[in-house]
Amino acid sequence: MGKIVINVEYCKGCELCTTACAFKLIKPGKVFNKSGYYVMEFNDPKGACTGCALCAEMCPDVAIAVWK
Repeated sequence: MGKIVINVEYCKGCELCTTACAFKLIKPGKVFNKSGYYVMEFNDPKGACTGCALCAEMCPDVAIAVWK
């Protein structure tokens, strides 16, 4: 089981990470950061994340940390 942490201050809400996640565990959030961007949210209640890191590789702002 993997886990990701999204640094909300770096996230610009581009949604590239959402397309990379095969399990659709990352979705646009309802809160925004200090820069005014709505940030992504990671929700994995069933532990489906494998820690593959594709979401982090897609992130142009290096806002995602992956833990295995």
